[in-house]
Amino acid sequence: MNMAHSPARRANWTAITLGAVAVMGGAIGTLFLIAPKKEGAIDWFAPMSATGWMAWTLPVAIFFWCIASLLVTFTLLAIRFPETPRVGILRIETTRGDRLFISLLGSAFICLIWLFFAGSPLWWALALCLAYAAAVFRWV
Repeated sequence: MNMAHSPARRANWTAITLGAVAVMGGAIGTLFLIAPKKEGAIDWFAPMSATGWMAWTLPVAIFFWCIASLLVTFTLLAIRFPETPRVGILRIETTRGDRLFISLLGSAFICLIWLFFAGSPLWWALALCLAYAAAVFRWV
């Protein structure tokens, strides 16, 4: 078949988005299904794998699920809505992905500084990280 005369195929973004949501939803659902239980309730801080090399607790797994969800979302956004880099207050060209990276890196430092000075819990640090990320996406 001659490719020059074939109609252009358009991606079905609704199906792609729903597929990504289904995969990520299945992943988080699986995490909660395999989470260790104690007296019928989720034991949030019990290891998910007794023979694992890392302390894979449910909060750690949810954290990495959130990072993976952000990466999937930003990948789909970059494909569906290509962006031209913009120059913000740092005077460097950044894309959405660059701003996501800056936000995640800055949030890690905010949480480490919070832990050093205030200790746990990190709920107020999380609020500060969300405000920081909003500022980065707005002005950087």
